[in-house]
Amino acid sequence: MAMPQMNLSPAEQAKLQMMQEMEIEMMSDLYNRMTNACHKKCIPPRYGEAELGKGEMVCIDRCVAKYLDIHEKIGKKLTAMSMQDEDLMKKMSN
Repeated sequence: MAMPQMNLSPAEQAKLQMMQEMEIEMMSDLYNRMTNACHKKCIPPRYGEAELGKGEMVCIDRCVAKYLDIHEKIGKKLTAMSMQDEDLMKKMSN
C-alpha cells in the first residue's frame, strides 16, 4: 500500500520513490544472502528426507536470528557513524 505523498514536489516524490525502491532491493538482497548462508550452513547437500529434521530447523532458526541481529547492529552502527560524519562536516563548514 502506497503512503500518501503530502504536498511533495515532483523531485521530492521521485527521490522518495527511489529511496523506497532501494529499500526493497536491499531487503531482498538481505533475504537472499541470509537464505543462502543459512541453507549452506544448516542443510546438508544430500537430502535424506523431504522434511527438515529437528536439528536442521533449530540450526536455521538460530542462523536467521543471528543474521538479523547482526544486520540490525551493523545498521545502527552505520547510522551512528553517518550522523557523526554529518556533525563533523557541519562543524568544519562553520
